[in-house]
Amino acid sequence: MRRVALGFSLAALVACASGPPAGDHSALLDSTHSAEPAPETFRVRFETSRGPFVVEAHHAWAPWGVDRFYYLVKHNFYDSTAFFRVLPGYIVQFGISGDPTIAASWKERLFPDDTTAHQSNLRGRISFANAGPHTRNTQLFINLRDHPNFDQNYAPFGEVVEGMNVVDSLWSGYGEAAPTGRGPIQSRLFAEGNRYLLKEFPQLDYVKTARIVQ
Repeated sequence: MRRVALGFSLAALVACASGPPAGDHSALLDSTHSAEPAPETFRVRFETSRGPFVVEAHHAWAPWGVDRFYYLVKHNFYDSTAFFRVLPGYIVQFGISGDPTIAASWKERLFPDDTTAHQSNLRGRISFANAGPHTRNTQLFINLRDHPNFDQNYAPFGEVVEGMNVVDSLWSGYGEAAPTGRGPIQSRLFAEGNRYLLKEFPQLDYVKTARIVQ
């Protein structure tokens, strides 16, 4: 029997794959807006197929990153996104929309680096992924161990303050993307969305919702 991520039905995932996240998704397709001034500190609760975890974001740590994260969470961007790259003892990566239209809209919506990392990439800290200088968009990673060597290229903007055991438990059986592993290929995820993942990687875990909490 094919395993469906715990607490997240196949029907729900198919619905997510065939349409945008719930809420006012028009904001996610509006190329004139991609960030919003964020509070100095705020928390986001991620409900996932493995259980909840909470991230506390700090504007002073990485202002550009926090403003982008705040905007994306306010507009439900991370709903139904997969934890598509989970490498035990290394990182958990996620943040490509399961809707190909939204994913394409944000793929090139890059924003500047926070050139000075005010905090180190310690276990539980969260940063934006990149493909080189000034190429951050929506993808995030959570450190599963201390990575001080990351500090030159990745500026943490927050940390997991509740539920790190949930982060540790996310499905990791696929490893890296081909050819070094059996994991999802990002170009196909951008092009085909969650339908690609459901068909070829049925054991992945997902974000159900990500919401700002008091």
